[in-house]
Amino acid sequence: MSKIKFGTDGWRAIIAQDFTVENVARVTEATSKWLLKNYKNPTVVVGHDCRFAGELFAETTTRVFVANGIKVFLAKGFISTPMISLGAVRLKTNLGIIVTASHNPPSYNGYKIKGHYGGPLGPELVQEIEDIIPEKAATNYETVNLEEAKAKGLLEIVPLEDMYIKHVEDSFDIPAIRNSKMNLAYDSMYGAGQSVMKRLFPEIYHLHSDHNPGFHGQAPEPIHKNLQEFSNFIKEKKTISCGLATDGDADRIGLYDSEGNFVDSHHIILLLIHYLVKYKGQKGKVATAFSTTVKIKNMCEHYGLPLDVVKIGFKYICGIMVKEDVLVGGEESGGIAIKGHIPERDGIWMGLTIWEFMAKTGKSLKELIQEVYDITGTFWFERNDLYIDEATKNKVLANCKAGAYKEFGKYKVQRIDDLDGWKFFFDDNTWMMIRASGTEPVLRTYAEGANKKITDEILAETKKVLLG
Repeated sequence: MSKIKFGTDGWRAIIAQDFTVENVARVTEATSKWLLKNYKNPTVVVGHDCRFAGELFAETTTRVFVANGIKVFLAKGFISTPMISLGAVRLKTNLGIIVTASHNPPSYNGYKIKGHYGGPLGPELVQEIEDIIPEKAATNYETVNLEEAKAKGLLEIVPLEDMYIKHVEDSFDIPAIRNSKMNLAYDSMYGAGQSVMKRLFPEIYHLHSDHNPGFHGQAPEPIHKNLQEFSNFIKEKKTISCGLATDGDADRIGLYDSEGNFVDSHHIILLLIHYLVKYKGQKGKVATAFSTTVKIKNMCEHYGLPLDVVKIGFKYICGIMVKEDVLVGGEESGGIAIKGHIPERDGIWMGLTIWEFMAKTGKSLKELIQEVYDITGTFWFERNDLYIDEATKNKVLANCKAGAYKEFGKYKVQRIDDLDGWKFFFDDNTWMMIRASGTEPVLRTYAEGANKKITDEILAETKKVLLG
């Protein structure tokens, strides 16, 4: 059997190739052993998103747990990853399991493990589970009768979407958003946010909010190149105040202003800090991933907030959030968490926070971003994914390790930071970064400059040097 390895955020594999019923059973058997070793009478909440065969894999997971005497709270219908994390907290389970490959292409599925606190299980604990994955599942899960399991009290079906909606309505001024003069739009990318957003805001524009496990052939990642239709829809309508998009399992955010311009997660993180501190009077630490804008440091200095920069992978941000008073934790890839919720990425929660910010101030997204620029200065960020063969990728990474790159065109390297990948600084506010993806066969290049022209030029020069 193939070796199963967990990446930056869970185990991902191609459906029917490596992501099979048998392999899901193997992972769940290891998780069961880990639970039984660490807890007395352990419980777990299980769910799946909109991907192909999600229900089958979630039921396989449930059968293995039940066969091992572990009580399962199984989500009714497809749900988002934040709903499983919230469920773990509210139902007081030891773990949460969601079958999802998040933003990956449609051919993938995956398996995420959440801690009892409502965020990613720590990397060292995930490693403990990975280390005991058997060659073959010994559990006779196929004979487990789920109706019998319910009768024995080992299985309970739970409405996690209802629980999440109540949490939203208790935490936001939803009437202020609904009664504002804003015209809003939401693109679920055929993902797990579609049902909850239709229930919360039936009157707004909804795009791609129907069940399509193939995501219309596109990876459900909320970045601009995947959201052209949404951007054009906003441009053509000319009346939409803000557009929100979320990924396949609704834990990542994409945002558009009234002109159909993409607002990246760096700007969203800055907007959230600004809103929570200046307008809501909150305080706390900020924790961000290595690939985020240096302007967060400027914002934190302006408001006197401590800042931690961590490795890429939300699990590292979560690790700080469960121990310390964190105001905002965020990544470049659109995964952001804030105080007052769970230590988990949540695209819908972040979108509603921005909508509430707009509704309460009566200002446009562009005006609020200008407030941020008044503090930090302007900037432009861009990421370019290089789909290259393994030999070329390894050569580039070896060159980075050896310190072989001194310049990229006219951009001279002043210093290098190698916390997670390699960040080449050309001055304090201008940089480029190289890092291999933890979940896909991709070399990522990132850049930040004062404007789009500079940033695009840096990425073009980088591609030339790396692949020249």
